[in-house]
Amino acid sequence: MISKLAAQMYTLREYTKTAAMFQACLQVCHEIGYAGVQLSAVGCMNGDNPEVSASQAKEMLENSGLICCATHRPWKRYVENIDEEIQFHKTLGCDYTAVGSIGGDYGIEPDGYRRFLEDVRPIIEQFKAEGIRFGFHNHSNEFIRNPATGKPCYDILIEEGAPDLMLEVDTYWAVVAGVDPSALFERCKGRVPVIHVKDMEVVAKVGSVMCPVGEGNLDWPHIVRVCEDAGTEWYVVEQDDCRRDPVDCLRSSWDYLSELRF
Repeated sequence: MISKLAAQMYTLREYTKTAAMFQACLQVCHEIGYAGVQLSAVGCMNGDNPEVSASQAKEMLENSGLICCATHRPWKRYVENIDEEIQFHKTLGCDYTAVGSIGGDYGIEPDGYRRFLEDVRPIIEQFKAEGIRFGFHNHSNEFIRNPATGKPCYDILIEEGAPDLMLEVDTYWAVVAGVDPSALFERCKGRVPVIHVKDMEVVAKVGSVMCPVGEGNLDWPHIVRVCEDAGTEWYVVEQDDCRRDPVDCLRSSWDYLSELRF
């Protein structure tokens, strides 16, 4: 299990604005025990003239003893700069990328999801030809039910995006939508190589909030058993909002998951 644990850098997004800050974050993740990271919202790598290039990031990762197991990249980059994106990932040595949401002008209606699938197919094919898998990360909107069919739009991604569209299931947002993440993993065997591991805690007078893994109410031993059967390669710990120090949250999640028996 330990060799499959990664930290989502989005959790530390406020601390990756410069190269020095980014390197420090990578070192902290390594010291906690994480084997990899997902590069997302890394400020020093964003923009037209980023301070840190893919080759520099690769060197920084190697210096910290980490692997880039996945990325999130802007949809516009996939559409308009696919050759550069392929080279970016090959330089990083990363064989998985995902779009963070349906985004753009697709909307949340079934026709929008089908239009997205049409537009993403050539992108998936070009990445696949270079040994890179492409995935879709969910929030909760994907589970809005179509009044005409009674089915959520996420079913379109599962059924009509198969088999090459990977599904980067985010456990927290699935639960927010009232969906059992384990049921999703069972339906999507072979298509969930990377998942986002997030827990949900219920706080008095506040309600449901994100929390370090193991401090909330999700049944992680069961979830991980199902994920292992579904072929999950990386468990990426992410916490969008932290009610205490983000590094402490990542450490608490690692402590729990690294000792998990399933």
